[in-house]
Amino acid sequence: MYPHVMAVTETTTPKKNRWSFQWKELYDEVITSGLCTGCAGCVISCPHDVIGYKHEPGQYKPFHLEEELGLSNCVHGEKGCTSCTRACPRFRDWETEADEHLFGRSREPDEMSGIFKDVILTRASDDFVYEIGQDGGLVSAILIWCLENNVVDGALISGLEGDINGDGESGWKAKPMVATNRDEVLAGSGSRYTYSANTMAYPEAKERGLDRLALVGMSCQTSIAPVMWHRKVGKVGKPIKLNIGLLCSKSFDDAMFDELFWVKYGLHKDEIKKMNIKGVFQVWMKNGDYHEINLKECHAWTREGCNHCPDFAAEHADISTGGIGEVSDWTLTIVRTALGRAVIEAMVKDGVIDTRPGDDDPGAIALMHKLAQKSRARWPEWANESARVGLPTKAK
Repeated sequence: MYPHVMAVTETTTPKKNRWSFQWKELYDEVITSGLCTGCAGCVISCPHDVIGYKHEPGQYKPFHLEEELGLSNCVHGEKGCTSCTRACPRFRDWETEADEHLFGRSREPDEMSGIFKDVILTRASDDFVYEIGQDGGLVSAILIWCLENNVVDGALISGLEGDINGDGESGWKAKPMVATNRDEVLAGSGSRYTYSANTMAYPEAKERGLDRLALVGMSCQTSIAPVMWHRKVGKVGKPIKLNIGLLCSKSFDDAMFDELFWVKYGLHKDEIKKMNIKGVFQVWMKNGDYHEINLKECHAWTREGCNHCPDFAAEHADISTGGIGEVSDWTLTIVRTALGRAVIEAMVKDGVIDTRPGDDDPGAIALMHKLAQKSRARWPEWANESARVGLPTKAK
C-alpha cells in the first residue's frame, strides 16, 4: 500500500451560478457544430440512459435515443437534468474550468502544452513489458504497478475486439475494455490510431464493483474527469482516480484499414501485428514484413471529431505520454499533477521504471510544443476563446 500516493485528493472549487444547460445546448453547440470528439463523457454521465453511442466507422458520436422531443432536445433536460453538459470536455469554458480544478489557475499564453511539473524520459524496466508495450511500455508499467499496489482496482483501456486474451485472431478494431491485472493490461498494450472511447468501459467496471479506476485515453478523454469534478456532475466522476493521457494529433476512421491499407497496399488488418507513427505510418505484419505509408495518404480518413480538437498534449491528465522523440524506445513523459508525480516517484523507488532527464531529447520537447500549438490553431475562433490563448495573432 502506498498511502502517500492515495492521499492526493480533488481540490475544492468556489460556488458558482446554477448550471442550467442540457442536451439541447450540447446538441447545438458541440454535437452538431464539429466540436464533439466522441469521448462519450455525456454517455456515461447520463442518469437516464437516453444517450446512445456506436463504435462504428463514420460514427463515434453520441446521439439521443428518445423520440418524444426529437434528436435535438431531451425530456429529462427540460425537467432540469444537466448531466450531459456538465460532463462534456468541449462545452463552453471547459479548458479554464479543468485548469482551475487541477492546478488552481488558468493556462498562461506561453503554456501551449498545458500546465506541468516535470518533463522526463521513461521506460519500463521489466524486459517483457518494455518489449510488448508501445514506445518503452510506460503506460503498461504504470497500470500494472498501480493495480498490484492497490492504488486502483481497475483501468479503462482499449483492446482489440474479441481479443481479450491477446491471441490476435480478431483483426485490428479497437474496443473499450476493463483491465484488472497484468495479463489484461498487456493484452491491451500498443497503439491503434483508430478511436476507442475508453470511457464506454465504465458501465462494466461499475457492474464489477470497481470503484478506483485509472483512465487511459486520448487528450479529449482525459479532460472528462476534471471537467466533471469542477461542474459537480455527481457520482459518475468519483471512481476515476488516475488519468493517463496519450499525446495525440488525430485518430483515424476504421474504414482506413479496408479502403487504404488493404485496397492500395494489400495489408489486411487481420495480419497487422503492430503500428506506430514516426513521421510516417509504420506497420509491422505478423509474418515479419515491415511497411511505411505516407501520412498524407491517411488524412482523408481523419475522424471528424479530431478536426477541431485543440489538445495535442493531453493537458488535463495526471501523466501525459507519447513516443515522439529521437531517443528511441523512451517515452516522453509530462508529469502534471501532484498525484502524477507521486506515482512516478514511487515507481522509480520500486525500480519499475527507468528515467532520464527530458533535456536528453530537447527535440522531443520542442516538437511537443510545436504540435500543441498546431492543434490549438484548429480550435474555431467562434468557440470559447480559452483554448486559443497564446496563439499568434493573425494579421488583418
